[in-house]
Amino acid sequence: MDAAGLGRLRAGAFTAPALALIAVFLVFPALWVLYLGLTDYRLTGVAAAEPRIVGLDNFLAALANPRFWGSTWLTVQFVAGSAVAGQAVLGFAIAWLLRDRRGPLRRIVEGLVILAWILPSAVVAFLWVALLDPSDGTLNAVLGLTDVAWLIDHPMLSIIVFNVWRGTAFSMLLYAAALESVPPSHLESARLAGASSRRQLRDVVFPHIRGHVLTNLLLISLWTFNDFTPFMLTAGGPDGRSEVLAVHVYIEAVRNGSLGYGAAISTIILLINLVVAVCYLRLLRSRR
Repeated sequence: MDAAGLGRLRAGAFTAPALALIAVFLVFPALWVLYLGLTDYRLTGVAAAEPRIVGLDNFLAALANPRFWGSTWLTVQFVAGSAVAGQAVLGFAIAWLLRDRRGPLRRIVEGLVILAWILPSAVVAFLWVALLDPSDGTLNAVLGLTDVAWLIDHPMLSIIVFNVWRGTAFSMLLYAAALESVPPSHLESARLAGASSRRQLRDVVFPHIRGHVLTNLLLISLWTFNDFTPFMLTAGGPDGRSEVLAVHVYIEAVRNGSLGYGAAISTIILLINLVVAVCYLRLLRSRR
């Protein structure tokens, strides 16, 4: 065997474990979900013991279900409000304000933001339920309000603010690293030329970090689109007003027992994620 063949053999040996893990934990579950979506499989009853192939019936039923489209629209609001308008903007604002600061203030702010990100979801959800409690909640006490049930009266706003608070750390860290790549001489030249802060951002900063911006938007959008944490706050209620797609799948597949139908919805969500990812990647390639 020549040197080139030996090199390919070694490369294959090194990549084989990673490919095996991808096949076991990603490819096989995806194919299994696709198969379940083609059946009438249920968690209980006759269909649990002897599921039948029903073809595209589950997919057509999902696309004809107004509740599915309602959950899709709620998910779009959730992603646009918490990921695009919330985490991305707030994360950049914090990174920009702290870019030239050194000392304990920067470490404290970064530590608090990262702490909200690394705490377990169950712990954070419990803290926020206590914070938003209508009777003894901390938020009502601070605002001087009485008996304002945030999770009931404003469920979508509550989970959006919660997700912004929880997920801003990733955007902050990514933008902080991106801002390090902006040459200080360019900013100094813009200042000497009399450019305002807004023009510095538009003409100097964003052209250097636009790739990071698109990457950040892609990641946080997909993470938010598939986030199940809102279930811990509102369980999709009241009356489905916070039933995003991840919660909708859980309710249909687990609570209602229609695992085949839930798998079909999961496959549709996967296709939506793929479309969003392809659009972002094409935009990123065109920008480059």
